[in-house]
Amino acid sequence: MKKIAIIGSGGSGKSTLARELGKILKIEVYHLDALFWKPGWVGTSREEQKMVQSDLVENESWIFDGNYGGTMDIRLNKADTIIFLDIPRTICAYRVFKRRIQYRKKTRPDMGEGCEERLDLEFLKWVWKYPRTKKPAIVKKLELLPREKEIITLTSLKEVDHFLNKIKVILN
Repeated sequence: MKKIAIIGSGGSGKSTLARELGKILKIEVYHLDALFWKPGWVGTSREEQKMVQSDLVENESWIFDGNYGGTMDIRLNKADTIIFLDIPRTICAYRVFKRRIQYRKKTRPDMGEGCEERLDLEFLKWVWKYPRTKKPAIVKKLELLPREKEIITLTSLKEVDHFLNKIKVILN
């Protein structure tokens, strides 16, 4: 486990898992939101996203957290491990609300500088509809990856905790 891509719905815990895993494995973590949102919520072009990721995936080890469907193949093709957080949408929606309150008028550590936490109806709808609109394509994409890649699907907070504890035990 040296090149890890973490994907899943908004609010599924991608950034938190990436940070924890990065500490445990001593691997650099790249939060796609931090890379691709500039101050004032100005997004970068897809071309820039592709260029940045194409360079970073050539590093010896990394952890990427984020979906960015238009560039996901860059990460998935170079990853040796893909973690899909398939967390229930009720938990994801709750977490989105929670972080809105927690980071009110602040920038989350996994977000681009100058992008204060916000919550809009469009994003909330995206999170709520994710299991129906996004998940099927991701599952299909994961099924088509070469067999030598380790694909880990975690479906609950308990499974995420168990996974992290298992990694800690293996390394000790």
